[in-house]
Amino acid sequence: MAVLADSDTRWKWGALTARRLAPRATIDGLLLRGRATPTPRQLAEVGVTVESLREVTTGEFLAAATEPGAYDVIVLATVGGAVQAMLHGLGRAVTGTGPAATGPGPARRPVIVTGYVGVVYEKLTDGLLLRHGADVVLANSPYDAERFRTVYEGVGADPGGVVTCALPFLAGPPAEGNTPVAASASGSATGSAEAASGPATGSAPVSASGDVDNGRFTVVFAVQPSVPASRADRAYLLRRAAAHALRHPERDVLIKLRSKPGEHTTHIEEEPYQKLVRKLPGGTGPDGGLPANCRLVYGNMGELLDRVRRTGGLLVTVSSTAALESLHRGVPTAVLTDLGVREALGNHYFTGSGCLASWDELDDGHLPEADEKWALRQGVRGDDGFAAARERVAALAARAAADGLPPLMPYYTVRTAPGYLPGILRRYGLAPDGTPLPGTAVQDTGRGRGLMRRVVREAARGAYRHGVQRVAPLIRKAGEL
Repeated sequence: MAVLADSDTRWKWGALTARRLAPRATIDGLLLRGRATPTPRQLAEVGVTVESLREVTTGEFLAAATEPGAYDVIVLATVGGAVQAMLHGLGRAVTGTGPAATGPGPARRPVIVTGYVGVVYEKLTDGLLLRHGADVVLANSPYDAERFRTVYEGVGADPGGVVTCALPFLAGPPAEGNTPVAASASGSATGSAEAASGPATGSAPVSASGDVDNGRFTVVFAVQPSVPASRADRAYLLRRAAAHALRHPERDVLIKLRSKPGEHTTHIEEEPYQKLVRKLPGGTGPDGGLPANCRLVYGNMGELLDRVRRTGGLLVTVSSTAALESLHRGVPTAVLTDLGVREALGNHYFTGSGCLASWDELDDGHLPEADEKWALRQGVRGDDGFAAARERVAALAARAAADGLPPLMPYYTVRTAPGYLPGILRRYGLAPDGTPLPGTAVQDTGRGRGLMRRVVREAARGAYRHGVQRVAPLIRKAGEL
């Protein structure tokens, strides 16, 4: 079994999904080289172990995926455009499959599974059609499954691949992974080297003061890289978290960060909280003006939520998938309304949940209670959500081994989307017929050349991140003058 992922959150979803689909399978991790390829620290924070893990290009992935007998199942845990490109590339590479291939008959190819990392609140139609053609498109709840099928049926695409499941981190025992690590305003982690470099087993989470969990009521504010987007809105939320800590000195307020400055996640973070915290006035702690009972932290979200549950605490967010993890654990969960309930923020997804609240209400002691009917429909309550998906994938894998599977037939082809599909494929080094573009290497050849390419890639990534987080905000600011 293989998992292809292009960011830290998608790696988490893909690897955990693979484990839920086939608990005893050997899993190879393939990280698609690009803007958001996760760093070793990000991979360690996820805390998911697999048999092997390496970076690949599109060509290297296609070569590995189509090697005879290599994989029975492949999970595509990538952005929609990459899923579409890999479907066309696989369809062309496997003899007898794909809209551009010459042979229309069944072939012994891997079962292709894809889906969404979390809450689907934007670009529903676009994202779904980019994923169409996979053997299985996982929907994280009955609500999502209904929406997915409606979209496919509406454009005349086969909805048979949609299978209802659950987010893979919402079931089973509490997540295991890194001890949450306190972060300084400069973005560097503080704490033990073991906690910073890899999963810690058997150790308690650190408290806001850096000590072992002391049982104090804990508030975790799960921030997001791009929601809200503006500096003013992000600074406002940071001020309110700090103010909540000041108003409730008996509580620990942990601001859970997604990445360090310079690292990238699924979404680009142009205004990191590690930088905004330096501008906070007052405060008695060392973290750029935060009160003593308020800290920036990294770490495994599952362990943080287990701490919140132990202390009778609270999870606060704008629209992070962490809200679903929190609700699954029975933790009071607040989805902030301070900046409005808007599609652009994603918190509109939680209408009817009973979780919408403002910082003012939380300051006054409000602990939201989730609506059970809403929670059941959204897949955060109930039994094992992967039973149907396991059964479907097992049946397809048996069919593939016996008689082969039918061609991969994505909705988008050069006939249905001639002005859209070629650009997507080109972005991933493929021609309109799904073949690798001339000059696209399948793998690095030669030790020296491979080393040089890695150096160039890292330099390019650094320049890109510098442009996103430093140059672009300055240009926008100049334009507002």
